[in-house]
Amino acid sequence: MRQAVVIGLGIFGSNIAKTLFENGFDVVAIDKKKEMVQRMANLSTRAIVADATDKSILETIGIQPDDIVIVSFGEDLAASTLLTLHLKELGVKTIIVKAPHEDHKRILEMVGATEVIIPEQEMAKRVAKSLIAPNVLDFLSLSDGYVISEVAPPESFIGKTFSDLHLRSRFQVTVLAIRDALTDQVRMVPSASFIIKDSDVLIVIGREEDVRKLK
Repeated sequence: MRQAVVIGLGIFGSNIAKTLFENGFDVVAIDKKKEMVQRMANLSTRAIVADATDKSILETIGIQPDDIVIVSFGEDLAASTLLTLHLKELGVKTIIVKAPHEDHKRILEMVGATEVIIPEQEMAKRVAKSLIAPNVLDFLSLSDGYVISEVAPPESFIGKTFSDLHLRSRFQVTVLAIRDALTDQVRMVPSASFIIKDSDVLIVIGREEDVRKLK
């Protein structure tokens, strides 16, 4: 399991750290405010009080190139930019940074952020997508217009097998797994003879416009 390092433990950062930790990640939670770090003591693998904009501290912590590093400094563009530069110099391959708006996003991408998240923008997209395709429960955007989505099967799918439905030829989507909403059990790569129940959630990959057609 790769290590996730979350720097900045406000609402955004602390919730990411908590969610990753609860899902089995080794999480290092860092903030320069002691009270923020204390709050995460039982919700992370390590909780450290430190000013992460100091490159020597990053080296002491032992951040590795394969770590996932999430930077959540809110409006402080100078701190986010400096930290991103340090992480890039340390060879970190995955640097995810929170930004308040597009101007900050462009600057952070220029200095080495691999992904920049504008929370309000992302939430607006999710709300809009949920209205456009109500049965798409969640999604993860990939490159070139592809997404991985959790989709509640429409009524016409219930009681049928994947062999009956021909999802790949009809919708150009691939089912990666099935999650039972009642037990939360996951079945990876279900067989063609798998019969879909109304409690099943389909985890699919495909182009966003094709996934929306699953309704």
